Order: sequence, then structure tokens, then C-alpha cells
Amino acid sequence: MEQVGLRPASSADRPFLAQVYATTRAEELALVPWTEEQKARFVAHQFEAQDAHYRTHYGDGTFDVIEVDGEPAGRLYVHRGPSEIRIVDITLAPAFRGRGLGTRLLRALIDEAEDRGCKLSIHVEMNNPAQRLYERLGFRPAGEHGVYRLMERPCYVNTAS
Repeated sequence: MEQVGLRPASSADRPFLAQVYATTRAEELALVPWTEEQKARFVAHQFEAQDAHYRTHYGDGTFDVIEVDGEPAGRLYVHRGPSEIRIVDITLAPAFRGRGLGTRLLRALIDEAEDRGCKLSIHVEMNNPAQRLYERLGFRPAGEHGVYRLMERPCYVNTAS
């Protein structure tokens, strides 16, 4: 079984993190009549804006690089509040998608939320097929914010501890 780990993202990881972010915009950008250079500038600007937003609003969260067998594979940003763990962002690079890695990471966060007795939440784009995964893991729609759906997994106290 693949070894999946997390390590704090550093400034040296920014090119990789920007590349992972770009994969989330590829389908959308395939529809616009821009040059590759225009698309790259747009994605770089959007990455910087998103990063600034996350660090402003979730500055005390964890900003981790997901590693699989020591290789950078994605990003996991999490904010832990007193009554809620918010998954700010979870993204795997395309080569690592569809292998159960996201499910493993989410199950670890579910266990953490249960151990702490708090809910787990995430905002998901309305057209993101990952919603089905979240639903299978017990997340339910809890609101809509523009193009995002708030999904929450209620607090289930882990009695196995």
C-alpha cells in the first residue's frame, strides 16, 4: 500500500502548488479562446489570489503538501476551530486521482472530528464530481454560496476511543 503523508508547505513548494491548482482550472480554461500564455497568467493570478484569501481567513490553519511514497501529490489545507474542522482545500494532482488517496485523507479527518466531537465541513464547487465521495462519507449539503455548496458531516462522537 502506498505511503501517504503530509508535510507543511514551504515557499519552495509554490511552483508545485500552483501547478496542482492549475489542474483544477484546466477543463474550464479549455473553453476560452485565450492563448496558452494568457491562460497561464490568469491561473497564476488566480492561484495568488486564492492563496492570499486562504492565508488571510484561515491563517492559523495547516497548509500541507500531500506526499505519496515521498513524492508531492497534492495539497491539503485545514482549519481547526473549536467546534468545526473546515477542509479549506484538498486537491490531488491528476496522476494521483482515483486511487483512494483522497478517501484515506478524508477518513483521517473524519476520525479527528469524531475524536474531538466536532463537525467536519468543506465548500465544494457545484459541478465537482467529488460531491459524490463526500456524500458517501456522510457529508450532507448545508448551504450554497455562489458556485459553492457547503457540505457538512455532523458531529458523531467516536466511542471507540
